[in-house]
Amino acid sequence: MMKYFALPIFAILITSSAFSQGNKLKKANDSFAAAEWLKAIEQYRDAYEVVEDKNKKTEIIFQIAECFRHMCDPQHAEMWYKKTIDREFQNPVIYLYYANALRAQGKLKEAEPMYRKYKELVPDDIRGENGIQSCRIAQQWIDSPNGYLVENFKPANSRACDNSPAFGRDDFKVVFFASTNESAKGQVREGTGEKAFDIFYTKLDKKDKWSAPVSVGDEINTEFEEGSPSINKSFTKMYYTSCKPVKGKKASAHIMVSTLSGETFGTPEMLDIAGDTVDVIHPAISNDEKTLYFVSDMPGGFGGYDIWKVTTNEDGKWGNPENLGPEINTPGNELYPYSHADGTLYFSSDGHLGLGGLDIFKAKNENGKWTVENMRSPINSYADDYGIVFQPNEERGFFSSGRDKKDIDLYSFVLPPLRFNIAGKIIDDRSEKPLADALIKCISSDGITTDTKSGPDGIFKFALKPNTDYVFIAFKEGFLNNKARQSTKGEVKSKDFTAQINLTPIDKPIEVPDITYDFARAELRPESKTALDKLVETLNDNPNITIEMMANTDYIGNDKANTELSQRRAQSVVDYLISKGIAMDRLSAKGNGESVPKVVDEKLNKQFPFLPVGTILNETFIKTLSPDNQEFANQINRRTEFKVLRTDYVPKQ
Repeated sequence: MMKYFALPIFAILITSSAFSQGNKLKKANDSFAAAEWLKAIEQYRDAYEVVEDKNKKTEIIFQIAECFRHMCDPQHAEMWYKKTIDREFQNPVIYLYYANALRAQGKLKEAEPMYRKYKELVPDDIRGENGIQSCRIAQQWIDSPNGYLVENFKPANSRACDNSPAFGRDDFKVVFFASTNESAKGQVREGTGEKAFDIFYTKLDKKDKWSAPVSVGDEINTEFEEGSPSINKSFTKMYYTSCKPVKGKKASAHIMVSTLSGETFGTPEMLDIAGDTVDVIHPAISNDEKTLYFVSDMPGGFGGYDIWKVTTNEDGKWGNPENLGPEINTPGNELYPYSHADGTLYFSSDGHLGLGGLDIFKAKNENGKWTVENMRSPINSYADDYGIVFQPNEERGFFSSGRDKKDIDLYSFVLPPLRFNIAGKIIDDRSEKPLADALIKCISSDGITTDTKSGPDGIFKFALKPNTDYVFIAFKEGFLNNKARQSTKGEVKSKDFTAQINLTPIDKPIEVPDITYDFARAELRPESKTALDKLVETLNDNPNITIEMMANTDYIGNDKANTELSQRRAQSVVDYLISKGIAMDRLSAKGNGESVPKVVDEKLNKQFPFLPVGTILNETFIKTLSPDNQEFANQINRRTEFKVLRTDYVPKQ
């Protein structure tokens, strides 16, 4: 993790006795312990050639894989972990690290069985189950991004590693960050082949152009590592991580603070918050400056690196370190905390459910309990993503990512305001033509009602708000009211919706489709009740109408019997409507038998072209049709319909 300015996360080291054979192996182990990954790889290769013991050779291959893991090179790590597994390496962690390397490349199908193997061998480590679940949800997150726009922050990025952004001014036109670019002061590190990190900044000029990166100066930058800056609310103090040796302090990494003096930051002071022997990195100062979050692998944690905090005492001094607990920290690594102005804590982790490598998470504390949520795609990727910062009151800022597969870069992000619109059309249900001058009421779930009228083309439009349910009710004299629904809840991208509302004219009987009965019976079939539930809704949407329900039969059979049957059927419909809460005095039943054959309209003609518009489907006409078409015509006549009797009904109180 050195390229991300974290201290080396040591694997389960092979014991010194295991490396006792030969000076080459000892040198390789020493280089590994010093985080000199490139040097260690070459030394392990040399040692491999002289070691004869099969198990020791396997351990060497594992250590080479570990070097590539620490260098954040999943492709080479995968290859060497696979070699280790093929040689039946006995340490279960191999399956976890191999799976992580696969997942970091998006190889989810290959990674999941490796996580399963690790879970089987180490059931108490949550990283196994989290890995399994991550493989299952990762592609879904990639395919359903959450609306953020992410772009490479090219003005700040170099061919080296650029990470850990921080805003340096209240207009947010200054961004500090850590970089190993060619201007960094330090020597090339044996671990990564890059220079040690220095802190730089870039400014936005009057022409909205970012300047070339500029060093913060020699007061802060040294030949050693400096990085992960965090700046207070007033932009007067910079907290950062330094690996410059401190006299009398055994730890190799500590937090420094520098106060702004004029245009530059002055001589830094070390914050002694965790003793002389403990490494502390990645500071994050809270908005009120009373809490400082940091990262450490000190005793009392839950795994690799954990996030801790210190708070100020009454005398203004920092208190004792407190671990943020298992809701935040895992057996993996939690790094790069950031304290948002609204109290949300952001951090990166490879131990929670994620896409791959380090993912960025946000956590909110309510009643002493943290709730952690993955930032998902496109903030997160299969690569390492970390070090996020926000402009207060804005869903925009910067973060670091290795998604380009070359090196770590800075990326900008913004969540554009969600915009929703609906364009609907009012249609005459019988003629299927647009209806002008219909009144449409838009009723939202927040209690606001607006209205408009349809234009000559039947079109109406409304602007919609995010996370809101809507009902659109259409009214026009001579037509039944009807409605449509739309919701913007769960929508993470701006969207234009469409709707069509059909209004049925009341000057003629209105058929209720899908009303069926058993032969010669009047009891409603189950599917008929489903269709009638829609009629109940129509009657509720039109509370001022009364109707006459009419049942019709074909000409087959006895006229009297048909009439009696149709009367019973019409009454069955009325009884059902009453059972659903429709007032009895709004309903009447009439059985027409075969006396009212259907008249073919344009809509019916489109469905059955062999039936000319205006044709009365009586016995005489039907018998002129082919046998199959006769059955179609008789089926059309076997219908249930209603006609509107009144439009001025007043419900009884």
